[in-house]
Amino acid sequence: MDTPEITAYLKTYCGWSAGVRAVLAKYNLPYTEKDIIQNPAFRWEMETKSGQPLSPCVEINGQVLADVSGEEVEKYLIDNRLVQASGAQTDVPLNAPCPTEVHEGQVKLNF
Repeated sequence: MDTPEITAYLKTYCGWSAGVRAVLAKYNLPYTEKDIIQNPAFRWEMETKSGQPLSPCVEINGQVLADVSGEEVEKYLIDNRLVQASGAQTDVPLNAPCPTEVHEGQVKLNF
């Protein structure tokens, strides 16, 4: 299998972003991470590519998966035969939000 080209638009601290990172690590897939909290230009780039403001967004070989969980990224990778299914466990849940207070606290720190 060829290694897919992956760009992940993620938040610094977010359950769903952590799930996406965990899936990519589970399959040992290299990717470019663009933190949309630390760099507003990456948020603009994500919104332009995806047509919407929700994250995470993951671009795989030019296909944008908008507002996805780690579970959804894993399913896409398997369904499109980019990886073979693995029963390996991850150290974080693949589909868990971050508590609102954590997210709001992180966002406020960056303004």
